[in-house]
Amino acid sequence: MDNGWTVALSVAHSNKAVYSNTNVTVTVPSVGSFRVSQGVSGSGIDRMDDMTPTVWEEAYGAGLGSGIDTVSGVSGSTNIEWTPSMTPSGMTARVSYSPDAGGSGASDKGSSESSGSVKGAGWDATIVADGDATPDGLTVYAGMSSIDQHQSTTYSDDITEMTAGVKYAVGSFTLGYQYSNEDNGRASTTTEYTNEGYGVTFAINDDLSIGYNVYKSDQSTTTDVEAEASSVQLAYSAGGLSVRIAEQTIDNQNYSTATTAQRDATTLSVALAF
Repeated sequence: MDNGWTVALSVAHSNKAVYSNTNVTVTVPSVGSFRVSQGVSGSGIDRMDDMTPTVWEEAYGAGLGSGIDTVSGVSGSTNIEWTPSMTPSGMTARVSYSPDAGGSGASDKGSSESSGSVKGAGWDATIVADGDATPDGLTVYAGMSSIDQHQSTTYSDDITEMTAGVKYAVGSFTLGYQYSNEDNGRASTTTEYTNEGYGVTFAINDDLSIGYNVYKSDQSTTTDVEAEASSVQLAYSAGGLSVRIAEQTIDNQNYSTATTAQRDATTLSVALAF
């Protein structure tokens, strides 16, 4: 625009080419950018659900579902996210706000406590420091989230989430560790998730990389269960060809200790760009 503002529209497609979500980003000079999101993932603290280094996918995302609970904040609802432009060089801060964090739920207007209507307004705040803000190769990040929740016999507190992590690249290696915690505010069957993830990748050459990732999630309820996902992955690219393979193991899938909840899989992906 003539005043220096820029406006960008993004439309994501799902199956059968229907619109799944959209967002509009308005950038204001000297102030920063404002993104109005219609429930698109990857905003707020959700963009930090797992930032450990990987050559392809997360330990729990390489083709075999784990059911592991990670931080999500207000990203699943309509929200506005501000990325200020006045932060020091090498630091990126973001603040997201949603007036109704449960608004995307199909039963949001229902009267049951199990519906999305128990959620109210919520906010996320994240910060990433790298480049000029840290020693060479080091990235430090953290985020927190709070969502108002209707107090009742089922819910006695608000939803709170936090995460923090570090990545360090040295030579051909990149190492990382991340911690996160969620308390969903339930009164009688208190559910809390405490997660730890770590990963290491090695670039054998410009085209071939290998990595190992582990993600553990402890569900604290009347019965504590730890779900764990681990994956060894290899990625190769040459020109327009990309080949990726992952050996993945899930223990206590969906926080179940049943024999059927111990799973493993091999996933292969081949892509050609023309």
